[in-house]
Amino acid sequence: MSLTSKQRAYLRGVASKEDTILQLGKEGITESFVKAVDTAVSAREIVKFKVLESALTDVKEAAETVAAKIGAQVVTVIGSKAVLYRRSDDNLLGL
Repeated sequence: MSLTSKQRAYLRGVASKEDTILQLGKEGITESFVKAVDTAVSAREIVKFKVLESALTDVKEAAETVAAKIGAQVVTVIGSKAVLYRRSDDNLLGL
């Protein structure tokens, strides 16, 4: 399922109020980072993470890679932050 522009706009609004809960550092995209994002997305449906300057990957590439690994969608990438969304069985955000 692909997000419509209205859904993406709604999710960007939701994400603006969310805290950045994870950081991707110089270790890069490790299995433990992917697992942490997967766990967070399962609990919240939406997660925001920051890619530090020490990381060897750019934020867009990191967001797309992690999203592909966990079956999520990239909502937006702004600066050094990325927002991922995956609908849960509980449909917490109503999409």
